[in-house]
Amino acid sequence: MSRAVFLDRDGVINRVIVRDGLPFSPATLDEFILCDGVEAFLAGSKKAGFLNIVITNQPDIARGLVDTKTIQSMHESLRRNLPVDDVFLCPHDDADNCNCRKPKAGMLTAAAEKWDIDLASSFIIGDQWKDAQAGKSAGCVTILLDCPYNKDVDCDYRALTLRSALKFITR
Repeated sequence: MSRAVFLDRDGVINRVIVRDGLPFSPATLDEFILCDGVEAFLAGSKKAGFLNIVITNQPDIARGLVDTKTIQSMHESLRRNLPVDDVFLCPHDDADNCNCRKPKAGMLTAAAEKWDIDLASSFIIGDQWKDAQAGKSAGCVTILLDCPYNKDVDCDYRALTLRSALKFITR
């Protein structure tokens, strides 16, 4: 079985747009800017033998605030320019009550089935409570990047940077 690092997209792979202290997804390709250290993290994770799998809630698709083509362009850029093995996307909003939307573990279990991943030997890195809860539900080790908007979120490990997250994962 394989091991994976599941990475939330917004706030981990790319920068979020913060308005009134809350994080928002980029709505255009111009706003889609990679976070510091993401290239080095993904290369290091890959070198350590992990699959790099992005899992992302994108409810702005369901809300009509961003079109699917824009999101697809962002994800194609990730696949083309970074060592990302796969991207799993939930385009739904909370009211849809789907199984794929974090905090449910549907994207993680779908990836585990597709890639033959041992979830108990895998990690999830996120910046919000939904990421941590999805990881806990799937049996992964949960890592939160420390942000002003997630101080009260329970997780297995809190990292100041992706570099420190990589050290924890590869210890």
